[in-house]
Amino acid sequence: MLRLIKKKYFLLTSVFLILYFGFNLLSGERGLFSYIEKKELLSNLKKEEISLTNKITDMDHKNSLLSTNLDLDYVDTLIRERFLFGKEGETIYIIKQNDK
Repeated sequence: MLRLIKKKYFLLTSVFLILYFGFNLLSGERGLFSYIEKKELLSNLKKEEISLTNKITDMDHKNSLLSTNLDLDYVDTLIRERFLFGKEGETIYIIKQNDK
């Protein structure tokens, strides 16, 4: 048995190294599966960044309407939305949206 192992030593070490590197190539920390997961995570984070950037831009715009140069139309819109306040003789309709 020992003689057989000595004869096939190069073959055994080659097979072991191929299996080792093949396993790490596919499922290691820097393997193919990890690369695919990280790529998907990156695309999700980029989408989230775009969404948050749009929200920040919208909030900056709304904040500018309420700061030094007060926009009375925007304030009127806020009061109507928040307090369901209307003018005399005005009918307010509330439309509920079904979120499905």
